[in-house]
Amino acid sequence: MNYFKPIYTEKADCQDCYKCVRMCPVKSIKVDKGSAAVIYENCILCGECVLVCPSGAKKTRNDLDAVKNLLKFNEKVIVSLAPSFISEFSDLSYNQVISAIKKLGFYGVSETALGAQEVSANIAKLMKETSGQIYFSTACPSVVEYVTKYHPESAKFLTPMLSPLLSQCKILKKEFGQDSPVVFIGPCIAKKKEADDHPDLLDAVLTFQDLREWFKEARINPALLPIDDPEGRFLPLQANEGILYPVEGGMIKGIKHNLGKSKNIFMSFSGIKNINNAITGIEKLTSEENLFVELLACESGCINGPKVTHNKSNVIKRYNILKKADQLGNSEPHSPMLDISQDYLSNPVQINKYSEEEIANVLADIGKIDEKYELNCAGCGYNTCKEFAASILDNKSEKMMCVTYMRQLAQKKANALIATMPSGIVIVDDKLKIVESNLNWAKLIGEEAEMMFDVKPGLEGASLVKMVPFHNLFQNVIDSGIDIVGKEIEYNGTILLFSIFTIEKHKVVGSIFRDITEPWEGKEQIITKAKQVIKKNLSTVQKIAYLLGENASETEIILNGIIESFSKDKIS
Repeated sequence: MNYFKPIYTEKADCQDCYKCVRMCPVKSIKVDKGSAAVIYENCILCGECVLVCPSGAKKTRNDLDAVKNLLKFNEKVIVSLAPSFISEFSDLSYNQVISAIKKLGFYGVSETALGAQEVSANIAKLMKETSGQIYFSTACPSVVEYVTKYHPESAKFLTPMLSPLLSQCKILKKEFGQDSPVVFIGPCIAKKKEADDHPDLLDAVLTFQDLREWFKEARINPALLPIDDPEGRFLPLQANEGILYPVEGGMIKGIKHNLGKSKNIFMSFSGIKNINNAITGIEKLTSEENLFVELLACESGCINGPKVTHNKSNVIKRYNILKKADQLGNSEPHSPMLDISQDYLSNPVQINKYSEEEIANVLADIGKIDEKYELNCAGCGYNTCKEFAASILDNKSEKMMCVTYMRQLAQKKANALIATMPSGIVIVDDKLKIVESNLNWAKLIGEEAEMMFDVKPGLEGASLVKMVPFHNLFQNVIDSGIDIVGKEIEYNGTILLFSIFTIEKHKVVGSIFRDITEPWEGKEQIITKAKQVIKKNLSTVQKIAYLLGENASETEIILNGIIESFSKDKIS
């Protein structure tokens, strides 16, 4: 694990889940010994794995201590507050949020939306000077990571400008001095990488969750602060249309505000899957007009980022932003104030291509010898069995991730255990048809059963009614659900000690039979010994029954326990 990366895994808390694999839009996860870790070089930092991890094993780097150190050694530490704070803290006034943050020790609070307005002005100027060009927004760092890594052919369309956050940092450095640290607070994990890549502009990143925890630690309740506290104002001034950036189409409105009437075409897409569908093959498009495509990694925009409070509807979140923008009214169009140029180079992730033969060999190794065995159930996290096979070849996955493979493996091990048990074992269904049996059962029943076993090992489907006269004992256990334990019955000149027990109530029963008429031992001694064996064998078969019905991820632990206990039985 790497605590210095924006996202990392606590291995002790991560085992046999694969939910992050299933949900990761770029499958940037490697599973090793059942534990799933982020492949940071391939990651786009969308935070989906952090959101869906049921055990909380996927962690976000906590920069709170670094921020506290900044406050300790610097007089003017300024917060750049993401505009999505409007929906995150919708129950608070601007003044209350700003005053509460300043009580933590910050010199002042500024709106990232000011940087958004600077970006809008620069893009508007660019589009006025060009025609027939395609432009992708670069406001979302996860989108930049995704395009440069997974659509490198489209990296040339990324607008050559800094993100709103980094543009805002430039504004703050110009206003308050280059030595004034800037801390971003917002809903985004990917912003932490922006801080790592641009330490000259951005010093640290906190999430809304971090802020709430810090308020609690410092015993600050923003709701108790004055709604119109004079300390609660933004530096150096309040933003306007830039506050629309966290919602789909918000950036487009900001650009149009500065463009006026134009023939440019605008589109907006959110969510990596939708973005992938939108931009695949876009390089073939030719147009007389400029096309600007607003791209946001989080569905519905930043109001739905990985570190926001997720118990509000998207409609309410969006409404809060739009309502505030409406209250502020329209401002005058902006002209660019700063040079925020930034080039983005393609950084393609290596995607290995494998032959059909290589894929087929891996599939055969996990029991999928034919296409009919390719269930494409996505239990492993991949959409198809072939994708899963390719991930194994990439050393990103393990065979044990396949539920079908594990079930087959469990069945094979269970069958091997049943076959080697010294007692006769037979399992039947509610129609008294044999589900499974071992050779010792066939030998106890007679030559005809043994001959049948040679033809069809396990005697699956054979009628117990036609094989033995005491089939009514099995029927009684199926009907009543009450087990028969340690009873004797005479059969073919022998005495059989047996137990019949429920595996699935009223549907499947199992049984253990043992011949206790060996001539060299006294009957009492035989019965005592046989009862001990039956008791132990019964426990073993019940474990097998449990094994066949439980989740495949627990197979190894259970089977090792069975093998160990059975080995001890044989020794004793």
